Amino acid sequence: MILGLLTPIWRRNSWYAAGRYGQAMPIGARWCVSFLGMKSPVCEMFGIEFPILAFSHCRDVVAAVSKAGGLGVLGVVAHSPAQLEIDLTWIEEEIGELPYGVDIIIPAKLATGSASGAPTVAEIDELIPQEHRDFVNDIIDRYDVPGLADEGKGWVSGSDSAPFSADRAAGHLDVAMSHNIALIANALGPPPGYLIEQAHAKGIKVVALAGTVTHAERHVAAGVDLIVAQGAEAGGHTGEIGTMVLVPEIVDAVAPVPVLGAGGIGRGRQMAAAMALGAAGVWCGSVWLTTEEAETHPTVKQKMLAARSTDTLRSRSLTGKPARQLRSAWTDEWERDDTPAPLGMPLQPLLIADAQRRINRAAHTEGSGAADLSNYFVGQIVGTMNKTLPARQVVYDIVEEFIEATQHLNALLED
Repeated sequence: MILGLLTPIWRRNSWYAAGRYGQAMPIGARWCVSFLGMKSPVCEMFGIEFPILAFSHCRDVVAAVSKAGGLGVLGVVAHSPAQLEIDLTWIEEEIGELPYGVDIIIPAKLATGSASGAPTVAEIDELIPQEHRDFVNDIIDRYDVPGLADEGKGWVSGSDSAPFSADRAAGHLDVAMSHNIALIANALGPPPGYLIEQAHAKGIKVVALAGTVTHAERHVAAGVDLIVAQGAEAGGHTGEIGTMVLVPEIVDAVAPVPVLGAGGIGRGRQMAAAMALGAAGVWCGSVWLTTEEAETHPTVKQKMLAARSTDTLRSRSLTGKPARQLRSAWTDEWERDDTPAPLGMPLQPLLIADAQRRINRAAHTEGSGAADLSNYFVGQIVGTMNKTLPARQVVYDIVEEFIEATQHLNALLED
C-alpha cells in the first residue's frame, strides 16, 4: 500500500543532504522523490521528481522550481517575442537539460465576434465606447494617479495584433518551438490543431486547462496529453466549480489521460487531497507570487502577505473574462451599479492598459491613491501566503506536508 511504504522512510528531523541539483533538501523528501517518480504518470511523463507544476510569469520562479525537482511553466502572454527569446534562453542556461514549459493564451473567440486571430489593435480600439474611456479616466483622476513620462500601451504595445489573440500568440509559439521546452499549455479554450501538431512533432506535451467536464472532454478530443482541472478557488481565469468537485469529475471523464489538480492548492495537504481525488499531480500558480524570486509589484506583494482567503473575487475588470484577483478599489469601482460593465476580451485589456501602467508606476508614491487601486490575479490560497520564502523551499515544504498528510491517513487505517 502506498501510504504504508511511505511511513518507514520519512522522519521529522533536521537531516539534510545535497540534492542532485546541488540544493540542500530533506533526506526524507529524497526518498519520497524516488517513490513518486516511479508511480506518478506526470513524473514519468516529464522525468521529474515531484508531480508539482508551477505556473509563473517570472523566469526566476520557473527555473527555481525545475531545479528543485518540479517543473516550472512560464506564462508568456505579457511577453514580446524578443523578450520571450531572452527569458527562455536564460532559463535554459540556468537549468540545463531539466524540463520546463510555457503557457500561452489563445481563446476560441474574442468579444469582437470575429475569429480570434482576425482583429487588429486599431480595429479593436474603434470598438471601445467613449463611456468606458471616460469612466477609466475618472477613476484615475479621483485617485490622483500621476501620468507617465513615456507613452505606450504597456504590455499590449509592440504589435498590431489584438491582445490575447491567435495572431499575437503566433510570435510566442514560434519562439517557444525553437527552444527545448517539455510542454506547452493553452490557458483558455482547447489548443488549436496547428499548435498540437507542431508540439507533437517535436515531442512536446500539450496541456490545457479546464473548468468543466465539457471543457476537458473537448481538450482530449483535440489531442492534448494532460488536463489541468482548475477549480474556482484558483487565481486568474477560472470557472465556478470548486476543486473538490471538479477534479474527480474530470478524472473519471478523461481517463486514462492524466489530470493535474489546480485551484486552492499551495500546501502539501491540498496536494494530498488532489491526488486522493485521482489527480496525478498538481498545478500551482498563486503560491509563487510571494516567493523571494517573484516579480510581483512590492505593494501588491505586501497586500497578498496580509490578505485572507476572503479578500479575492472573480472579476472581469482586468481582462474582460472572469478572473480571480485581489479585491481592491479597482475591482470595487467596476462592481458599482452606476458604472459601465467591463468590456469583453480583448477590449477591456486594451481599454485599461495605460491606466494600469500608471497605477503600477505610482502604487508606491505617497499621496497617490494608486496603492488602493493596485491588485493582481491570485487565488483563495492567498490566505496562507503570509511568509516570503525561496521558491525551492516552497516546493520542499509542499512535499514534506504531503508526506505527513499521507502518514496521517495511513494511521487511520492501522489496527
